[in-house]
Amino acid sequence: MANSPQAKKRARQSETRRRHNASFRSLVRTSIKKVGVAIEDGDHGKASEALKAAMPIIDSMADKGIINKNKAARHKSRLNSAVKGLQ
Repeated sequence: MANSPQAKKRARQSETRRRHNASFRSLVRTSIKKVGVAIEDGDHGKASEALKAAMPIIDSMADKGIINKNKAARHKSRLNSAVKGLQ
């Protein structure tokens, strides 16, 4: 357990950041799942709209360091190719 005041403050800060980052990760996962559901339904219009909404979310979370930039690129590429396959 943290003993010094500085260590206690760092523990509080890291817990706050962990919760904040968890909500951001959840936002990314939700946006990816929305695209996946639209792809499974076979609705190209709905899937492309969901993809258009998910791209900036994925990019911004990669910029913030919430997810790795290569993971973001991989998700974007796979979702894009899946949506294009619906045409």
